[in-house]
Amino acid sequence: MKHGKVRITPLDIFVTVLLTAVIIYVVYRIRVGLHYKWNWAAIPQYLFRYDAESMKLVPNLLIQGLTMTIRLSIWGTIIATLIGLIMGLFRVSHSLFRRLIGRSYVELIRNVPPIVLIFIFYYFISNQILVFFDLDVFVNEQAPWFRSLFGFFCAPVSQCSAFISALITLAIFEGAYITEIVRAGIQSIAKGQYEGAYALGLSRWQTMRHIVLPQAIRVILPPLAGQFISTIKDSAIVSVISIQELTFQGMELMSATYLTFEVWITITALYLVLTLTLSLVVARLERYMGKATA
Repeated sequence: MKHGKVRITPLDIFVTVLLTAVIIYVVYRIRVGLHYKWNWAAIPQYLFRYDAESMKLVPNLLIQGLTMTIRLSIWGTIIATLIGLIMGLFRVSHSLFRRLIGRSYVELIRNVPPIVLIFIFYYFISNQILVFFDLDVFVNEQAPWFRSLFGFFCAPVSQCSAFISALITLAIFEGAYITEIVRAGIQSIAKGQYEGAYALGLSRWQTMRHIVLPQAIRVILPPLAGQFISTIKDSAIVSVISIQELTFQGMELMSATYLTFEVWITITALYLVLTLTLSLVVARLERYMGKATA
């Protein structure tokens, strides 16, 4: 399918000029109305710093926060997908009990503010469950190479409990939305597919595994990729329990340097780099899946 040439209309020009004027006015009011002195030259050192020992640039606060955000988002999406798949299957199950579990999970999580969930899971999981399993002690007793790998793929050992609590909370919260994505994907499959499978003597599990899910995955993948973008944005809520992700590092840096606008504009740009890049990937995935189903 060929796309027509993009035409620039007078409305496009008007909107562009209007947005440019708004940005210029805001910058002017900050400079004149607030008597704010811009200091963009100070920002690069908080992205990368020169390490005299290794004689190379190493990530500083903002890039460290960005990598923590990426870790949280990746692990959160993986665990949330597993939760969403199980609960999505529960939502379309013939068992009333399983449907009640799936429905209760979705309605409870989606109708409770995520910050409330963060505090509940942080104080309950960190102070009760993780203490019971001595997870911090277990990680600290491992070999140095294991602690290094844990720090690279997850979080510093000192933040183990807080990271696990934040990760579980984020996964449970995002899992409720993925549950509905999975449910909608399964229910999009025509009833004739089920009837044909039953006519061949397949059980419901065999039908789901071999017939329904392989077709539903084409419907599920694009919105699931989009949910990954939402996970990146939603990960900012864990800053309230001192997880050193991008938003937390921004607040700490702002309070120490008073570079309010420079810091938050930089953080906005970093979030945009992540989300817009993933948006382009999702768009290509949707086009690819559209061609595959055509």
